[in-house]
Amino acid sequence: MKLTRREFLRRGGALAGMWTGLSQLGEPVLAFLRTRGARWPWYRPDEVRITYNYCDMCMWRCGMLVYTVNGRVVKVEGNPKDPKSRGRLCGRGQAAVAHLYDPDRLRKPLIRTGERGTWSFREASWEEALDRAAEALARLRDQYGPESVAWFAHTTGDFWFGDYLPLAFGSPNVGKPATGLCLTPREVAAQITFGRGIGGHEPVDWENTRYIVLIGNHIGENAHNTVMQDFARALAQGAKLVVVDPRYSTAAMKAHRWLPIKPGTDTALLLAWMNVLITEGLYDREYIEKYTVGFERLAEHIRPFTPEWAAPITEIPAEVIREVAREMAAHRPQVVIPPGRHVVWYGNDTQRMRALFILNVLLGNVGRRGGLYLPRAPALDPYPHPPFPVEVAAGGCGAAAVGIRIPDTPGHPPRADGVGSKFATGPVVIQELIEPMITGQPYPIRGLVVYGVNLFHSIPNVPRTIEALKRLEFVLAIDVLPQEHLAWADIVLPEATFLERYDELWVASHRIPYIALREPAVEPLPDTRPGWWIARELGLRLGLADYFQWSSIEEYLNTRLMSVGLSLDRLREAGGVFTWPGKPYLEDYGEGETPFPTPSGKIEIYSEALARAGFDPLPVYEPVEEPPPGYFRLLYGRHPLHTFGKTQNNPWLAEVYPENEVWVNDEMAAALGLKNGDRVLLENQDGVRSGPVRVRATPRIRKDAVYLVHGFGHRGSRLSRAEGRGASDNLLITRYRLDPISGGAGMRVNFVRLIREV
Repeated sequence: MKLTRREFLRRGGALAGMWTGLSQLGEPVLAFLRTRGARWPWYRPDEVRITYNYCDMCMWRCGMLVYTVNGRVVKVEGNPKDPKSRGRLCGRGQAAVAHLYDPDRLRKPLIRTGERGTWSFREASWEEALDRAAEALARLRDQYGPESVAWFAHTTGDFWFGDYLPLAFGSPNVGKPATGLCLTPREVAAQITFGRGIGGHEPVDWENTRYIVLIGNHIGENAHNTVMQDFARALAQGAKLVVVDPRYSTAAMKAHRWLPIKPGTDTALLLAWMNVLITEGLYDREYIEKYTVGFERLAEHIRPFTPEWAAPITEIPAEVIREVAREMAAHRPQVVIPPGRHVVWYGNDTQRMRALFILNVLLGNVGRRGGLYLPRAPALDPYPHPPFPVEVAAGGCGAAAVGIRIPDTPGHPPRADGVGSKFATGPVVIQELIEPMITGQPYPIRGLVVYGVNLFHSIPNVPRTIEALKRLEFVLAIDVLPQEHLAWADIVLPEATFLERYDELWVASHRIPYIALREPAVEPLPDTRPGWWIARELGLRLGLADYFQWSSIEEYLNTRLMSVGLSLDRLREAGGVFTWPGKPYLEDYGEGETPFPTPSGKIEIYSEALARAGFDPLPVYEPVEEPPPGYFRLLYGRHPLHTFGKTQNNPWLAEVYPENEVWVNDEMAAALGLKNGDRVLLENQDGVRSGPVRVRATPRIRKDAVYLVHGFGHRGSRLSRAEGRGASDNLLITRYRLDPISGGAGMRVNFVRLIREV
């Protein structure tokens, strides 16, 4: 559809704010946007109503100002008082207006009339749909126990269906893609090493750093707003940058060194860097003596892992490895190796993250300016409620690893994801809840509630997920858009978008602890409802009224705010955000205080807990499987205008980047008789094929790998713009290696070959 100037003005000019996230996309995209720029504002200031929100276009939760004129949202901007957005939004955030007015949105509750896997539904009233859903859930609970129902939840509104209602219901089987399919190894490694998690916002002190090493960290393509701002500022201030990546990424374009590492060998590189720092005496001796335990054992452990040992493994020259280690040491403590977010790569990921954290520790940067700061969160009380029947929840970004072995709590149903047998510790991992639906082991899961999770773009091994869906007795889905997994639900409940609803407060663990408000800018689309309302109505029907004693969401929020001396009105008066002083540096802690709540009260380089549980107490390198002849390792990542599988249908974002491409080394493409723009199918090692996708032949990727942007290739949805566009990386991920410590699913162990489309 051609976007005219008149249409652009009607939509509110939101594309004009995309510059931060789009600068790397090149002059053609910027020219496209310039031709559609509009003078602002086109309305009278006295017509405008401004409300406060935090963005749901990705998981970053940037503070947002929402401008409404005559009952219609016309513009969104970053909230200048928000410590994350600081008055700016990325391109995805600006496109929230198009998300709100997407004509494909779900508009009515739906009840299945035909077999699962088909779009055979009839429209229903909310009363009927809620009654039927509650009846089905109650039957499963009463007949098989609350643990027989699993709850999958994602997006920034997942509190109601990923924490509160499932725990009141009594199920321990609550999975979020953000754990086992993203950051669990990072959080478990941080808990083991520091006694505290990293949290949702990677705590890098960008403004003071002088040397940055990115290892598998795609800044500029994952486009987290705050990181983009801070990273650009750090480079402008003269910070040096090293990028370790099999692909010449956007960040690599800004680097003074690009190290095109062989996929799967990152831990070997980290160990070699440690070797140089220790054997050459370049580590921060005073810091190590004051804040850590176990260094002597590390020094002995690290001896064999020289740059000469690592060079043939990583395919990075030994002298380059040594030079980078010396450069890092020369800049300490204002040097940082950020931990990244999506860290489930090869199945040995907790040990890799331990190695990354210990390398930072050797440089003396944890809790120091220019390194990794120490985040804190405000301490708000929960809304008063009776004790939950279970204590184990899905866990968010900062979920604590409870020891190294998690015993079953007496009187509580055990988790079904295999903790204590398949893997040792950590929050529930979503992918391991699929097998009990099929095999009934350790006990059958018979029902599923899905909130905001596209099952076919999140969980590896799609055929296995489909088999599980066939066997379930009941599936309830709550969503905004008609994603393809909804065709497998028995009841579908349409949720209002985040611009149309109140939600739980955002309580941020950050350098500056703060809370942020989400409030409705406009009334919900007729016959859609906010998630909190849906959860409460289901809870009341399930006999859980004691957990939902509040009569309105405003009462709920005000009660929570009262615990810190605030109210909704005062939060609005403060600009939708309220901050507290943080304690980001070690110097902020007094005598006898420790920011490291480990058993020793210090950073634990050597982990006694891992040793007792039978794991290596110091990081080790494990070789990974090589691609079979004729196959490439499948790598995947993000695009700055898209989030997971949820934004490909956005009218504005789809116009700028409608489908992904497969990156192939140009020499390998030529050997296969392929050129830019050719369409191919990708077939993995198990014979699973993607839809057609265009070739991008480029020298910017190694010869042994190909690369896809994640989230495309929707098949079987009712998404008019996303359906059939590009290839799904998740469809091709039919295998994964389970991390034995944390349960993370290492997914970069799949291989594909290219078949020309006929």
